[in-house]
Formats: sequence, structure tokens, C-alpha cells
Amino acid sequence: MRKARVERKTKETQVKTSLSLDGRGSYRISTTIPFFDHMLSLMCHHGTLGLNVSAKGDTEVDYHHLVEDIGITLGETLKKALGEKVGIRRYGFSKVPMDETLTEVVIDLSGRPYLVYNVARKRGRLNDLPVSLFEEFFRALSTHAMMTLHINLHYGRDLHHIYEAIFKAFGRALKDATTIESKKIPSTKGRI
Repeated sequence: MRKARVERKTKETQVKTSLSLDGRGSYRISTTIPFFDHMLSLMCHHGTLGLNVSAKGDTEVDYHHLVEDIGITLGETLKKALGEKVGIRRYGFSKVPMDETLTEVVIDLSGRPYLVYNVARKRGRLNDLPVSLFEEFFRALSTHAMMTLHINLHYGRDLHHIYEAIFKAFGRALKDATTIESKKIPSTKGRI
């Protein structure tokens, strides 16, 4: 079973995650940020991930520390659950429409962290959550999971639709990239 647990505790936040790559889309998520909980639950459902997240932090200051630390912890959990990456497809891709919005997420579980974030609508709030923090979340996640991650917004107007489509596409692309398709390491180098 490709499962892992990670806990991160700092003076600013406390985050616990457990992840099953071979889940059924079940989740228990409590970050104290309702809209972020909603986004993570969509990611799990569409990626058929088993995910538990329990997180709290100094949200009276702002949400930045908590959102970034959840990204760090989730990235570390994903890396641990993947292990040696034997047999995975490695590459994942998903395009997701939501009404007037079209997003695309492409993943390479390469062992090389890199984020390309082409989302023009980076300003604004959903509830009281600044949408600019989603870039910080994905940067922390891609860095700590050691993945190359490209997120592209082709077009869209409604902020809710844009970010919902991004999280759904990320879940689907991750499912694609982590699918077992052989018994080999997916690299001519013999390791990732």
C-alpha cells in the first residue's frame, strides 16, 4: 500500500497529514479555513486519494503560514508515499472545464521540483481567503514532493470556478501520474 503520514509542528502552525495514493476519494479535512477545506476535498474526490488533514495555525495573523505549511506537509507525505516510484506512470495530465473556465495541470514526478503557475487571476478573495495563497500552496507542495508542476488557466472569469477547476485538475493529474503501469522505474537513469 502506498501510504504515508507526516506531522509538522512550528511556532506558527501544527499540521498532520496522512495520504493513501490508492484511496477511494475519501477524506477528513479540517484546516480551519473552510474554502481551503473545500478545495482539498475536491482534489481528493477527483484524484481518488485517501487524505486526512488536521491543521491549525496563527490565522489571526493571516492565512499564509497555515496554507504554505499544509503544502509543505502534503508534499512530504506524497513523496514518502511514492517511495522509489517503481512502476508509476510518472507523468500526469488533466484539463478541466467549469462553466466559463478551462484549466490544465501537468505533472512530472521527476524528483526535480519546479512550479510554472500561469494563472492571471491571482488577486481577490474567496470568503476571506486571498487567492494569491494558492500559488504558495502549490509551490510548497511541488518543492517538497519533488515534482515538476505546471498549472495553466486558459481562461475564466469567476474566481470560485477558476480555483475549483485547478484543484480538480490537480487531483486528476496526480492520479494519472501515480498510476501503476509497469514494474520498472520510469526513467532511463534507473532511478528518479
